[in-house]
Formats: sequence, C-alpha cells, structure tokens
Amino acid sequence: MSAIQLKQETITLNQVDYLIQSLKDNQQYDQDDEASARIGISSSTWPLFGLFWPSSFVLAATVAQLKLKDKRVLEIGCGLAFSSIVLHGMGVDITASDQHPLAREFLDTNVMNNEMPPIHYQTGDWDTANPALGEFDLIIGSDVLYQPDHCKNVSEFIDIHSERKVQVVIVDPNRSNRSRFTRNMQTLGYSHHSERFSMMDLDRKPNKGHILYYQREN
Repeated sequence: MSAIQLKQETITLNQVDYLIQSLKDNQQYDQDDEASARIGISSSTWPLFGLFWPSSFVLAATVAQLKLKDKRVLEIGCGLAFSSIVLHGMGVDITASDQHPLAREFLDTNVMNNEMPPIHYQTGDWDTANPALGEFDLIIGSDVLYQPDHCKNVSEFIDIHSERKVQVVIVDPNRSNRSRFTRNMQTLGYSHHSERFSMMDLDRKPNKGHILYYQREN
C-alpha cells in the first residue's frame, strides 16, 4: 500500500474488547491500488471498506444474540468484518466476503491482533457468480444498499448463496433503497419483518436505522 494513514481502536461488545485497525478517515486512498481500479472502485468509494461504520456494530450486536450452533454464516460486503470477528470468537462457522481487494488484508490483520485463528474469506462480487462460496444458513450484512442497483444485485446474490431454509439479517441506516430491496426479497420467496435501532456512534453522534430480517422456510 502507498502511504495511507491507519488507526487502531478498541471496540467493546458484550464486555469483550476487540482491537480493530481501520483507515484513519474517509480521505485515505491508495493510488497504486490497480486491482481496485480494474473493478471500478473510484477514489471516492475506495476508503469505504476500511472505515468502522455504526451499522457494523449494530449488526454484530444483533447476530451475537442468535442461536448459531451448527449453522454456516456468511457476511456480505464485510468491510472490516467486525461481525465476522465477533462470531468467529464465539466459535461460529463464519465466512467473510467483500469485493474490495484489500478487505482480506485488513481482516487478517485484525484477526491476528485479536489472537484468533484465521477466518474463512471469499471474494464477494455481487455482480459475479462465485460457485466456490457455497450456500449458507444465515447471511448477514450492514449498509449494503447504498446504490440503487444493489437492490437487485444483493437480493439475487443472497438467494444464490442461501440454503433452502435460511435467515437473512441486514442492518440499514435508513437508505432510500430499503423498500425496493424488501420487495425484491419477497418476490424471491422471503418473509420479512424489521425493527428500528437508535444509538450513539463512536464519535457520540446519533445514528438511526432499521434491522431487516428475512426468512425462507423451504
């Protein structure tokens, strides 16, 4: 990587401390990252994967309460993969996935910083089939609906990688695409309910949104 600036902070969830390395701010950009340029990641969107977003904390807190014994779990658009790290520490069979070429490097660093064994990781491009990824009992994600075309791409990606009986949990910070995404999921055969969340982020700023739950029984 070129001279991008990083930071480390301790995130506490359920009385467990996690040391997380992230980009210093949203102004960081590795102009030498040719792999990102080849798949269309611009300088403005490049740092998004490497920031710690409030929605990722809400997702981790939510899924950490679920009964996940013997379930295979996939985190899509994982970014820093905080939920994956939390579930991995709980002994859950978790696979993290993201499109950004540097997501795995940051994941490996944070896993090592927290003295955990490696986490399963696969490239997760919502526009491209990935047969090696397989199918899962639970699929999770946070703030993955920030572009209009994500409504279709993310719903179809989830469906391709879902077991017939599956749960889906998406944390959405009130993006305007939420309703379209839900309609797509219902068309694919998933039932739906949601609940609101409100929290203070790490900078003590208010954050609100919805936790979206989808389920298919057969």
